[in-house]
Amino acid sequence: MANFGTPDEGQHTKEIENQTAKIPSTVFLAAAVVSMGASLTLKCMGCKHSALFVGQWAAPFLLLGIYNKIVKTSGND
Repeated sequence: MANFGTPDEGQHTKEIENQTAKIPSTVFLAAAVVSMGASLTLKCMGCKHSALFVGQWAAPFLLLGIYNKIVKTSGND
């Protein structure tokens, strides 16, 4: 099967994983909680569409936290 990636794609991935492994997992959890709080605040202020938009940020933040944890536990090799 043909390799469609660039020859140094693996090196770029390792560099990204090395940088993301430095971020504490609690940062992503905090970002998710803050986005939910901001969404609640916007909802109470009557900005329904903005509240829905900001509230949907929680899931990607949590997924990034899971990715971060996987990178850390796998030793990012």
